[in-house]
Amino acid sequence: MKPILFSKFLLWFCMWLSFTTATGQNTPSQVRASTAASNVIVLDTVFTIDGLDRSRKVRLYLPMDYDVSTKNYPVLYMHDGQNLFDDVTSYVGEWGVDEILNKMKLDLIVVGIDNGQGDRMHEMGPWDHEKYGVSEAREYLSFILNQVKPYIDQNYRTKGDRENTAMMGSSMGGLVSHYAQYSFPDVIGKVGIFSPSYWYADEIYTLTEEKPVLKDTKLYIIVGSKEGNNMVKPAVEMYELIKKSGHPEKNIFFANVEGGTHSETFWKQELEDALRWLYSK
Repeated sequence: MKPILFSKFLLWFCMWLSFTTATGQNTPSQVRASTAASNVIVLDTVFTIDGLDRSRKVRLYLPMDYDVSTKNYPVLYMHDGQNLFDDVTSYVGEWGVDEILNKMKLDLIVVGIDNGQGDRMHEMGPWDHEKYGVSEAREYLSFILNQVKPYIDQNYRTKGDRENTAMMGSSMGGLVSHYAQYSFPDVIGKVGIFSPSYWYADEIYTLTEEKPVLKDTKLYIIVGSKEGNNMVKPAVEMYELIKKSGHPEKNIFFANVEGGTHSETFWKQELEDALRWLYSK
């Protein structure tokens, strides 16, 4: 390398190193410590999604008293597992599911299904989309309900019936959770729908209108006022449609939360209230 070019490279490298250190971005010598609680594990089993031939990591939260009790627990299946328990694996911050549940002492097993990163839109999009391509939601949900769920029920002390099986997600995860509830109402009895991407397909309204879920199904839907009209308006319309379908209002919760943004920060701050409502008697 020529002396002038080397000097410029050295100057650039020093500036980059100074910037990343000052802003807290990782350098080769910096490794963030895991924030996952001790009762969160990553399953050793290698899961492959039938029909898609993709491997997928599954994370598991067990209640604090799991090892010293003989109880069976309800199970909540959540999307975007990387963002649920650990700041190290999260995209822009974790939900803090483990810390919140440990504080609440809620008897609940949580199964976090990692997203497919570049395949996320395909896997969570229930219908083919002109911009985002072919839907793989059927394969993705079949993986959760027909591969992961039986494994969890066989290897852990669960209550595997419909009333004790729930699903929760945000954004596209909220959309696919809604779709799962209405497509498999005999399997899922509760659903948490955060900032749902109802804009993705008008078919979600048709499905909701034509296939009402069982009356005891609990639906928790929230959106943030700062998410924009393309998020808020469809969520309000969906809430009105569910009420119109005859679903008991006591089993629907809807809120347009003032100041809420499309972010893990918003979903984290709303999680405890959602869990209390979904699991209240």
